[in-house]
Amino acid sequence: MEHILLLIKSLNRLLWNGPMLYLLIATHLFLTFRLKFIQKKIFKGIRLSTKSSEDTKGQTSSFAALTTTLAATLGIGNIVGVSTAVAMGGPGAILWLWITGILGMATTYGECYLGIRYRTLAKDGTYSGGPMYVLEHGLKSKPMAVVYALLTLCASYGVGCSTQSNSITNVTSSLWGFSPYVIGIIAAVLTGLVILGGIESIGNLCKKLVPAMGFFYIAACMVLVVMNYEYILPAISLICRSAFLPSAMVGGFVGSTIKTAARYGVARGLFTNEAGIGTAAIAAASAKTDNPHTQALVSMSATFWDTVVMCGITGIVIVSNILKNPASVKDIPASDLTTAAFMQLPYGQYILGFAIVAFAMATLIGWSYFGERAVVYLFGRDGIATYKLFYILMIFGGAVLSLDFVWELSDLINALMILPNVLTLWILRKEIKGTE
Repeated sequence: MEHILLLIKSLNRLLWNGPMLYLLIATHLFLTFRLKFIQKKIFKGIRLSTKSSEDTKGQTSSFAALTTTLAATLGIGNIVGVSTAVAMGGPGAILWLWITGILGMATTYGECYLGIRYRTLAKDGTYSGGPMYVLEHGLKSKPMAVVYALLTLCASYGVGCSTQSNSITNVTSSLWGFSPYVIGIIAAVLTGLVILGGIESIGNLCKKLVPAMGFFYIAACMVLVVMNYEYILPAISLICRSAFLPSAMVGGFVGSTIKTAARYGVARGLFTNEAGIGTAAIAAASAKTDNPHTQALVSMSATFWDTVVMCGITGIVIVSNILKNPASVKDIPASDLTTAAFMQLPYGQYILGFAIVAFAMATLIGWSYFGERAVVYLFGRDGIATYKLFYILMIFGGAVLSLDFVWELSDLINALMILPNVLTLWILRKEIKGTE
């Protein structure tokens, strides 16, 4: 097993230190220009997400589909990922992360446009869509579609399930001393109660949970912004300068080059919003809509909220805290910079711990639907019950086991999912319309 882990780690270093980042950035840029900066329609997408769509085809509202996507992407990457980006790439990594989020909106739009265009209607009246359907019906490649669906199924058990439950137990055991076994059982039961109800149940919960936890986290960050108000403009200035100029070691920051800042900022941005992986299209295909353009605009806003807003404000909070309290980040792990910033608040570590648990629970719920759709594609609806049972068991397993292997394998699976999905975006680029 150790040799397999070393091999997977080597493959991940090879893929994620260059090829995958360049491929995704190239795709983001290409679709941004081809769609004539579709990002400028983001506020239209936000408005559309709140409109009723009862008379159109689909199972869930546009807002429910959006929040399901956000539930899957708003995870520990928004907290820990931003922290490690700053620790390894310096403050300039935040600007590169932000730029990646803006450009990635175009890729999310393209994925969701094709996902809805090629979605299929089952006999029971439910819609299914996503890259596997685009690969089969758009590219006429059933084998590639099957491979993508299998990878999605594996990813749902890994990054969508085991790693999230493990994060929950790490937080609850360190802050409150709870047993991982007890928390694992509770997380499995709570998630099971939601996912057994299908997309309607998942969507209804996500409509309430995602806005609430997002508002809670942003509110806490805004309190920190007010507390650090004297350091906010210097922090933004430092972030912008460090993105394009080499920086020396200052205060709590490591020294970094432009390449290092870009590498870690872009990588974290790609991991947090999943633009290019294609999973957003799976949720978008369930939405009540007759127009791929409309729902693609709505789904595009998930990348805006996830990376541009949530990760952006987290980065500013981290950098302003380091400028204000450099001693607070001395000799701490790279993943704890956000924790150090929240320690300025009364009970700050508990506030952040609650946010991490809420984000991880949302990801458990959102990713369960992605895996379910992969099972439907591969085995039909008869496989759903078995999938959900194993998913619930994996929540408990992830809560009590060491997951170094699962994390590494999940990174590799993400890379393998990107390749066929991005291929469809390039080949079917002429079918993606930026207007109705």
